[in-house]
Amino acid sequence: MSPQHRRRRIPDATVARLPVYLQLLNERMAAGVTNLSSEDIAALAAVNAAKVRKDLSYIGTYGTRGVGYDVEYLVYQISRELGLDHEWSVVIVGAGNLGQALGGYGGFNVRGYPVAGMFDIDETKVDTVVGGVRVKHLDDLPKVVAQQQVSIGVVATPAEAAQDAADRLVRAGVTSILNFASVVLSVPLGVTVRTVDLGVELQILSYHEQRRVAAATGLRPVADEAPSGRSA
Repeated sequence: MSPQHRRRRIPDATVARLPVYLQLLNERMAAGVTNLSSEDIAALAAVNAAKVRKDLSYIGTYGTRGVGYDVEYLVYQISRELGLDHEWSVVIVGAGNLGQALGGYGGFNVRGYPVAGMFDIDETKVDTVVGGVRVKHLDDLPKVVAQQQVSIGVVATPAEAAQDAADRLVRAGVTSILNFASVVLSVPLGVTVRTVDLGVELQILSYHEQRRVAAATGLRPVADEAPSGRSA
């Protein structure tokens, strides 16, 4: 990849699709596929081919007419762009039911995100072992972040404790936060937050279900109806 492409900022929407492409490409490579066209990738990812070509152009790769993309090389390029060519240690704040489920999830290590520490303020949880990691008191967070050079933190606390957890992570030096609490976190400029809100995801699914039912019954979806007394 040329320095010019390295300096080019990739849109957030494209960054969100790159892991999807990577997963699909890895599956096809495991099946023995060596080349895929943009149309092939688009069909697998449920997007249009033009979008695939645009997305991949941001990482400096272009398919060959009549041949497509070399799958193995494309996996390498996307992995490098996503920073997957080395490990990123993470810390988890919150050792309740969700935190324990996350701590026991083997996918962190498999995907290159070893859990460097898990933290809680509940003395009944401190010193227990979750997924092979001993839970420490939240006061020990700065020391572990510094020693393990951690830059990614996971908030797995109840909503009312999430902002304090985020504040502590930021003060410790963490610059990227994966938030599982149903609350919007306030963080300084330069800190990245991604929120996984299961309630929001279910609401999005219910929207699609409503439209699907409406299409099957011939009714107009609620969203398509203008409020009474107002023009659409």
